[in-house]
Amino acid sequence: MPRQTPLNRTRNIGIMAHIDAGKTTTTERILFYTGITYKIGEVHEGTAVMDWMEQEQERGITITSAATTCFWRDIRINIIDTPGHVDFTAEVERSLRVLDGACAVFDAVSGVEPQSETVWRQADKYRVPRICFINKMDRIGADFKMTLGQIESKLGGNPVAIQLPIGAEDKFKGVIDLVKMKAITYKDETMGADYIVSEIPADMVDEAKEYREKLIEKVSEHDDKLLEKYLGGEEISEEEVKAALRSRVIKSVYDESTAFVVVVCGSAFKNKGVQPMLDAVVDYLPSPLDVPSIKGIDPDAKVTPEQPEAELIERTASDDAPFSSLAFKLMTDPFVGQLTFIRVYSGVLTSGSSVYNATKQRTERVGRLLKMHANKREEIKEVYAGDIAAAVGLKQVSTGDTLCDEKKPIVLESMDFPEPVISLAIEPKTKSDQEKLGVGLAKLMGEDPTFRVKTDEQTGQVVIAGMGELHLEIIVDRLKREFNVEASVGKPQVAYKETLTRPADGEMKYAKQTGGRGQYGHAKIHVFPGEPGTGYVFENEVTQGAIPKEFIKPIDEGIKGALTRGVLAGYPIDDVRVVLYDGSYHDVDSSEMAFKMAGSMAFQDAAKKARPVLLEPIMRVEVVVPKDYMGDVMGDLASRRGRIQSQEDRGGTQIINARVPLSEMFGYATDLRSRTQGRATYSMHFDRYEQAPPNISDEVVKRIQGQ
Repeated sequence: MPRQTPLNRTRNIGIMAHIDAGKTTTTERILFYTGITYKIGEVHEGTAVMDWMEQEQERGITITSAATTCFWRDIRINIIDTPGHVDFTAEVERSLRVLDGACAVFDAVSGVEPQSETVWRQADKYRVPRICFINKMDRIGADFKMTLGQIESKLGGNPVAIQLPIGAEDKFKGVIDLVKMKAITYKDETMGADYIVSEIPADMVDEAKEYREKLIEKVSEHDDKLLEKYLGGEEISEEEVKAALRSRVIKSVYDESTAFVVVVCGSAFKNKGVQPMLDAVVDYLPSPLDVPSIKGIDPDAKVTPEQPEAELIERTASDDAPFSSLAFKLMTDPFVGQLTFIRVYSGVLTSGSSVYNATKQRTERVGRLLKMHANKREEIKEVYAGDIAAAVGLKQVSTGDTLCDEKKPIVLESMDFPEPVISLAIEPKTKSDQEKLGVGLAKLMGEDPTFRVKTDEQTGQVVIAGMGELHLEIIVDRLKREFNVEASVGKPQVAYKETLTRPADGEMKYAKQTGGRGQYGHAKIHVFPGEPGTGYVFENEVTQGAIPKEFIKPIDEGIKGALTRGVLAGYPIDDVRVVLYDGSYHDVDSSEMAFKMAGSMAFQDAAKKARPVLLEPIMRVEVVVPKDYMGDVMGDLASRRGRIQSQEDRGGTQIINARVPLSEMFGYATDLRSRTQGRATYSMHFDRYEQAPPNISDEVVKRIQGQ
């Protein structure tokens, strides 16, 4: 069956923003106006289509990214609605990795908030072209120009307003389209489907002309033909403005510094400005043909000393190219089992056919292919280049795996996910829950790359680790609802690390004689503290064959193993440089195992002398608080070992920016609520690891050793 929508009429976009900026409400309006739903779902009523999980409906937040497909002006738009809460940042990361464009939603009152910055940086990382929708223009304190300024000052974007709001707060009526130079106003009593296009109100003509002038200046900056017209005083047509804007928005794929972000505004909740925003998605965001072809490595390429790295190969966005796709999300569905969400970059995949997992080098059969609409699904026979779909029947696939044509294999670049910062001990309440707990945790770990499960060797407890208290709370709730596991959880534990503070030498001669062939390995190493964030660096400076080449890697492996259990309190050691400079071997008794042991024990020997210290995670905390409570909140942050970085006045409230150790932030939400009568809000993001003060370090070490 041939494809129904040509590639140039396809858009793959994500809706991204800080929590509560209105992403899901905006998506619900898009579904209504594109005819996918006949009734608007509301987040606060728990009826939003995209927030289909029970936990999302109860809390009024998005937890898992949901995919859907709709049509606007005969253009197919595949949309992923992503979470705004920092605990679920991995959902944003993996969605942006596979999308061609994004719509960043901002709250017109709060402007650019901390999680807005985080998702913006993630979009920068994957070079995703984006447009901005300044939402909530109907709220008290809404300020379009402030938010426009912050997109430039805080995010380093190059915003170009193609709309101006008509009125604000309760007087917000509609928008002025600066490309067409027309006013779009809405009738309050309707669902916003009826809007009137008219001339610009007389009191706004001068302002509209000023912003139109800025728009024309910007689009002609990098276009010689338009610049000539502009300088010659000629009229630049609507089509020329749109074409120039589109090329500059898409430019962010190649060159961030000269790219534009088109800015529109409205109020999704009041059904105003959503259709013009959809027009902007269609007019300015790229199709799969507008972005560079996907590149990957050939897994079959032979690596030689002359060619140490595999050559990059390219797959063009075409149905005729060999099939290639990336598995970007796994989800357990109670009716069909495991769903694997894939973004197809090239070629065609038919249901029932075989697919090659180039990352794991194994072939699997795709049972069914589904087009997803939140948690509802529609069976399809084929997926084409540029499509996003879900496959059923893949057993051995993980997030980030490349699925492709076995005859023309390719491995695409995977995704990086942050390390967990908080952990909890979990145990089943009854014997019958024991097995179900293991199955449930394994499935949840397969779905969520930032969720980890391990067994503590000393206590035998099962420990779950994640990105924050809410993240783990949702996991425990899902275990209960989806897997019928009743579990008790311990108090949250901080994921500390260790590092070394001075250089030291280590040596280990591992020799065992057990009758017959023995074991012999001997390694001498220098250990140096690394710069923060450099991780583990291994250097080999062995000369004159003191240790044969084949035993160097086992020493490295042994040291890596020793890094997982520090000498101070058993936490992983980070930011360390190890130089292997000497050792010896035995012609008969030396083995990889012996050198692995020698490397591990030599490192432990050196680490004890290198004055190890404890590192604790420091969080970036932003508190939005009414002025009356500011002194109390700042005093409380100081008592939690917080360092105030800055404060600013925004719309009658104070924004306090601080750095606070994670160990001091447990239960902060409840504490802040009671101190401010529920009027303050805060958000928390991981910032970096820092050395813990001696009293905290001693306390942690004593607790670990006294277990």
